[in-house]
Order: sequence, then structure tokens, then C-alpha cells
Amino acid sequence: MKATLTLADGTSFTGRSFGVEGEAAGEVVFNTSMTGYQEILTDPSYEGQLVTMTYPQIGNVGVNPEDDESHRPFVRGFVVKEYCPVPSNWRATQALHEYMLEHGIVGIEGIDTRALVTHIRERGAQEGIISTASHDDVELAAKAQRLGGLEGRDLVKNVSCREAYTWEQGSWRMGSGFARAAAPDFHVVAYDYGIKFNILRGLVEAGCAVTVVPAWTPAEEALALEPHGIFLSNGPGDPAAVAYAAENVRKLVGRRPIFGICLGHQILGLALGGRTFKLKFGHHGGNQPVMDLTTGKVEITTQNHGFAVDADSLKGAVEVTHVNLNDRTVEGLRHREHPIFSVQYHPEASPGPHDADYLFDRFRGLMAGAGA
Repeated sequence: MKATLTLADGTSFTGRSFGVEGEAAGEVVFNTSMTGYQEILTDPSYEGQLVTMTYPQIGNVGVNPEDDESHRPFVRGFVVKEYCPVPSNWRATQALHEYMLEHGIVGIEGIDTRALVTHIRERGAQEGIISTASHDDVELAAKAQRLGGLEGRDLVKNVSCREAYTWEQGSWRMGSGFARAAAPDFHVVAYDYGIKFNILRGLVEAGCAVTVVPAWTPAEEALALEPHGIFLSNGPGDPAAVAYAAENVRKLVGRRPIFGICLGHQILGLALGGRTFKLKFGHHGGNQPVMDLTTGKVEITTQNHGFAVDADSLKGAVEVTHVNLNDRTVEGLRHREHPIFSVQYHPEASPGPHDADYLFDRFRGLMAGAGA
């Protein structure tokens, strides 16, 4: 069936539908990863967005339950150059099209994704609509304009768990599947702003028993669980709109070692007195170069964020430890006095790169040094 992708500025692309028929609306972004589309589909950080893959063929490895990063997909819509309807992979249990039908995801294929990505890079990420119901560009552009952007929107409340739970599953291994947790050395309370399963597995592999709590859990309740450390997770949307999260983290500073990833990094920056701002088109993909300013080493990282911490707003006890070599934005923070650090990128990414695996061990070391 014919499908149309129309941006708020009136730019339109015509292709073919896959997944469910209908309409999907959200901010249009692009991801430069060559593999890992199932991780992308099920990453809660993509709540409110239509994701375009720059790699030309998508669907060739199908999907399988073991590669899900959350309990369901969160992307609003999926945009690809060419959909492969016949997967070829020994782990595949389902074709991507069937998976999207099952979960109600609208997709479009057969468009010039290079032209779309170039347009987003020049004009910036903007709202858009994928539709099989209407192909009226003027009507769809007007509808997209009425959506508003992600700034000022708290999307964390849409993706966070509603009740606390424990996590014991370790990493996946060839021939044996997911490992079971060994006897843990530490107890970590993980704030769920949209947490990915593989982050939880990384904490388990580092010797942690993990209690996951809703994003709005008061600091006092988190401390009452007697954790050795606090973890702040990834998640979607504007960090400044999640004021309750920054307020809770502010109360935790100096009480326990803290480690943040992605949105958790941004929320930590806000809690420590900084500001955040929206990037023109964000960082989404598995090939972002980041320099560790403390060692001079460069890591290739996976990233997925549309906002960043303003380096000029950080003063006093907060030190910038990592920067993005493409645009010099802040990629890591460290507190000079307390055992607290965060990174903007994803050390748990699966598929990789895995250059930053060591960060989970660093967190373990901080908890051990704090007398855990």
C-alpha cells in the first residue's frame, strides 16, 4: 500500500507501507547504526519519535524475543530505504513486518533516506507523520505542525515502571542464553526513566543485586532500600521537563555513589546546577567518537539522545570528563568531591561497540571504595 511521510515544513516522501496501516506522528530522527534495529525499536528512549535508519536494507535478520530491550517497542514509526521481507538468521523467530503488525507500528519503505537525512541535518529534527490514510501533503504538514516538539514534554512518565521490581538476569552467552546472577556483592537502586534490559544485565555482571524503582520515587524511599549505589537510567524527551527526577537526585548527592547514563546523565547535570539544551538533530547511532579528557583515549560509542548538558553551566565541584569529537558536546561528568559520575553514551549497547564496558566496573569500584 502507498504510504507518505510528511514533515512539518511540508517536505514529503512517498513510499510503500509495511507494518500496520494508519498514521503515526512524532519527531523524525535518524539512526546511523548498521545493525541492531530491534534494540532501537524497543529502546524506551525513542518514545515520541519516528526513526529513520540510514543503513539501506533493514529486516534481513528478523527479530527474536532475546534481543528486546524492554517489554515492548516504543518507536512511533519506522522509516527505511528497503525492507527485507525474508529474514535469514538462525535466531530469528519472526519477520520484522509481522513484529510491527503485532505491536501496532506504522512503517514506510522505498523512500530516499539519504535525502531525508540530509534534510534533517540541514533543517534540524522536526515533527512528521507517516500515513497510509491520507496523501495530502498540505493537510499532513499542518497536522505535524500542530504536534509541537519534544521540548517541555515529560515523556518519562509514559515509559517508567509503575512499581518497584528486582532484576537478576545477566548477559546472553552463545549456547546457554542469559546467565543467572551470581551471589551479588552490592545492592543498587536503579531509577527507571526508560531503562534498557541490557543496562540491568550490565549491573548484574558487575556483581550487583538490582532493585528498579519508578522515576518519581522519593529519594528517602530509595535510601530506605539500603542500596550501596544509585543508578540513573536512560530515557526519552526533555530532561528539564522531568523536574521531580532532578530534585530527587539532588537529595541523593553525597549519600551514595551515583552512576548515570544518557537521560540519567542529563538529570544528574541538572541536579548539580547545570542546564540542558536541545541539539539540532541529536546523536543516534553506533559510531560516535568520544574522548576521555582524563586519559586522552578515544572511545567509539553508541548514542541516542536529542538533548545535551551545557558545559558552560557547570561550575565548581563538577568536572567535564568526556567530549564528543564531532561537535564538542558534553559526554561525561564527574563530581570532584563525591563518588558520582555519568556518561551521555551507552556502554551497554548490544550490538556494540563495547569500548566503554569498563564503566560498570568503575561504578563497582566506587561502591567498594565507599565502604560497601
